[in-house]
Amino acid sequence: MSLTGKSPAETYKDITYVDNDNNGVSSSLSVVRTGEGSSTSLSVSDRSLKVKSATNNTVALDVQNSSGTSKLFVDTTNGIVKTLGTHTNTQFATFSIVSIEATGFVDDTHMPLTYSSANYSTATYIPTFGTSTDPATTFTTSETNRERAASLVPCLWYLPANISIDSVHSIEGADAATGDTTRMHLFSYDFTSGATACLTNGTLLAHNSDVTNAGSEQPYLSTWTVDSATVASGKVILAFFRSDSINSDYSIQVTVKYHLT
Repeated sequence: MSLTGKSPAETYKDITYVDNDNNGVSSSLSVVRTGEGSSTSLSVSDRSLKVKSATNNTVALDVQNSSGTSKLFVDTTNGIVKTLGTHTNTQFATFSIVSIEATGFVDDTHMPLTYSSANYSTATYIPTFGTSTDPATTFTTSETNRERAASLVPCLWYLPANISIDSVHSIEGADAATGDTTRMHLFSYDFTSGATACLTNGTLLAHNSDVTNAGSEQPYLSTWTVDSATVASGKVILAFFRSDSINSDYSIQVTVKYHLT
């Protein structure tokens, strides 16, 4: 609306001003108001800018380019901040194993992958998590091969903060001419320090579809289904691999994209 040819009485409600007792912009934040005294979401000074909505909303701030694509986005209802379309606190976690370590895998059994840069000291000590459709929902340590705490710890990703999983991808490669039907799962567990029944309340977070692996001549990429994205702090996360037979040993990488909540 142009102010040309209009009286102050016809336009003052649409004019904004700094609420600072006629002192203009100073070093202290002042609320920007409309002509009839209503507050806007902006406060300004000669050195800072504050945006504070009257109520939380899903689009408290949206900075777009000339094509209308959001470059900076703030949702105060859900506590989300995105830059370039991605959560600003996005991070990645990786589970992996190489084929020489995977020689300790047992067929038709859920075998955990090592987290980050950890590795198994002895392949025959790799823990097992059952032969059901999904991995076992509990694990108890003992002074037995595949059950020692030292064998379990390399598998564990401990969460010191709440997270939400955005996506999971995996790449697998066989080391022999004949492959197997393979599948993978991501699980969270309640973790009890100092107890033998250290993992309980296992929950499926994500899984991939079965891969019919034809052997060592080609690697396979899987995009997983996320079954339960939210994981609370204090839990641990494990990634599992299972093959219906042992024609090959496998090198595997699982990448979890997540953000803090």
